[in-house]
Amino acid sequence: MGQSAIPDESRFYSKIDSGYETLAQTNENGEHDLSVLVSGIHCAGCIQKIESSLAQDNNIKNVRLNFSTQRLSLSWSGDKNKANDYIHKVENLGYGVQPYDIETEKKETETQEKFLLLCLGVAGFAMGNVMLLSVGVWSTSVETMGMATRDLMHWISAAIALPTILFSGRPFFRSALKALSNGHTNMDVPISLALFLAGGMSLFEVINHSEHVYFDSAVMLIFFLLIGRYLDFRARKNARSTATDLLSALSGFATIVEGGKTRRILIRDLQAGMIVNVVAGEKFPIDGVVMKGNSTVDTSLVTGETLPREITQDSEVFAGTVNMTAPVIIKVSKDAENSLLADIVRLMEKAGQGQAQYVRLADKAARLYTPVVHTCAALAFLGWWIIGGLAWQHSLVIAITVLIITCPCALGLAVPVVQVLASGRLMKSGILVKSGDALERLATIDTVLMDKTGTLTLGRPDLCSEHDEVQLQIAASISTHSSHPLSKALSAAYDGQLFEISEIQEHTGQGLSGIYDGKVVKLGSRSYCGNQSIPPSDKLELWLSVEGSEPVVFYFIDHLRSDAVKIVEKFKKSGVMVVMLSGDRSVVANKIAKEANIEHVYAEKTPPQKFEVLDKFKRDGHKVLMIGDGLNDAPVLAGSDVSMAPGTAIDMAQNAADIVFMGEKMEPIYEAYQSACLAQKLVKQNFSLAVIYNIIAIPLALGGFVTPLIAAIAMSGSSLLVITNSFRLRFNT
Repeated sequence: MGQSAIPDESRFYSKIDSGYETLAQTNENGEHDLSVLVSGIHCAGCIQKIESSLAQDNNIKNVRLNFSTQRLSLSWSGDKNKANDYIHKVENLGYGVQPYDIETEKKETETQEKFLLLCLGVAGFAMGNVMLLSVGVWSTSVETMGMATRDLMHWISAAIALPTILFSGRPFFRSALKALSNGHTNMDVPISLALFLAGGMSLFEVINHSEHVYFDSAVMLIFFLLIGRYLDFRARKNARSTATDLLSALSGFATIVEGGKTRRILIRDLQAGMIVNVVAGEKFPIDGVVMKGNSTVDTSLVTGETLPREITQDSEVFAGTVNMTAPVIIKVSKDAENSLLADIVRLMEKAGQGQAQYVRLADKAARLYTPVVHTCAALAFLGWWIIGGLAWQHSLVIAITVLIITCPCALGLAVPVVQVLASGRLMKSGILVKSGDALERLATIDTVLMDKTGTLTLGRPDLCSEHDEVQLQIAASISTHSSHPLSKALSAAYDGQLFEISEIQEHTGQGLSGIYDGKVVKLGSRSYCGNQSIPPSDKLELWLSVEGSEPVVFYFIDHLRSDAVKIVEKFKKSGVMVVMLSGDRSVVANKIAKEANIEHVYAEKTPPQKFEVLDKFKRDGHKVLMIGDGLNDAPVLAGSDVSMAPGTAIDMAQNAADIVFMGEKMEPIYEAYQSACLAQKLVKQNFSLAVIYNIIAIPLALGGFVTPLIAAIAMSGSSLLVITNSFRLRFNT
């Protein structure tokens, strides 16, 4: 098997002298954002090293390397061309960097997997053969076997083991060499040192006809290390599969219509205004509006809703959803980079980049790893050789064991795997986690503040009062000039011919006025054009006043979300207090609160007053989750301990929220809370497992009670235990 058959990782991460500034995007704050793919990330120490090195530049506002996806996200101010300097700094630390691209990532992932499997297969084959030879040596004495026979078996073992160490150890050696060549260390340095020491000492002993030969242990050591490395690789590959599946929906081709003819172009080249033909069974490649055709759409990928949605002319469709029943023609409203699906992927990446409390703790522990492990190994060797009176060969074996067993892998995996799995699981339910520590904060809440309209209710009021044809026709005619929800509901309630209303004027906070048939027509609030003598209703109301006639009131009802009562009860049973915080009239708010079984109600509150209510709860020591969708909720969303907004919320509310949920039900709110509690439980368990492992393993290694082989199994086992525990998140409800 020739050397050329083995892929060289460096070929896939060639240095680029310039061009990264073209990949950087400038955000609304005037700062530059860049995402790239980094290779060679094996532990929390690698992450800490890269992040701390880049953070030394005062222009960098945010830097986060996602352990599971290996995606580095940078934000900085100043010169856009500094992108190249930042990338070179990462490369000089010994890591590979290249532009982030879904096809590149897939290719690189497949190449790495094949490379690790090949190394693992060679190590396993060699281990079996060396063990057969070792059994012969172990089963008899040198007097019975003879010195020449024992030396022959040792030399045959060396001929198998030494090339195997050099061949199969390359994943560790290359990583260590890159780090050392740039004046740094990583977790693969002590592993590589241990492998070279074990192989070198065994060769020295064979040359000197001695008995301290550990080729079997060295080959078994590398075999089990590779098992751990491969399973770790597979776990991270599975953990990031959700985002990759989403991104794959943005790759491929779309059929556009130009001048009556069709042609195929890359989805990434689609631009706003283009006309796209989407056949039945095909995914919508882009966000757009239906121009022609009727069909049903499976929106489960984006919204979590399992029931198909009907679409007709002028309906909105989103990238990644599936056209189920008939071909449609759509007009592109956003390019691929700005589609809803791309936004979801960016939110998922942002969620994985947050610095939760336990991530910061793991980073601090990783910082101490390199100096501590090498010091412990050196002290173990010197202590057992000089003070303990042990032979230098046995002392060196103990030092090798210490180098192997003291690994921060489990600690580094404790948080990132849980974060990515939790975010991916929630995303499949239509819940987008925007902040990395949002789930950590959500797990601690004891109070939920809920806005009424659009949160507890659907935010789509329906006309529930009856009126004569002319009144409804006039009201609908003027209401078409307003974007107010009640005006929209009034327009939707009438499907006949509309009157022409002239001189339309909008009166902020009051309503509309216009001229119809020479008469002044007003539509708006009770104080603006209504009858003050009529008692207030517990329904939403809109008044119509036509000059010379008595004002007429239109009543609307905004229905509770179908599962609102159930979710409120679930929070109560979990010991979480539910509070309604609304700007609506008290009589309306109290009616909705009664229907939802909410005892605590704050109504008729302005945005500053809403914030005062939040502040009071926080001063009293409560951990508060705020859920809202409007402009008046944005300050409270930003000021709460953790916040959520429905997908129908205005942009400002969604930007202020830590979590965004899709669909017409409230179940995602409680599901996010449950997942947050479980995620924090698993993170704590993972940290406990990692700490217990080190507390037990390190003293045993220093005491000489553990062989290098057992150390390799223990080190790999600790990482796999943490990963397996994290994957419980996928199966628990």
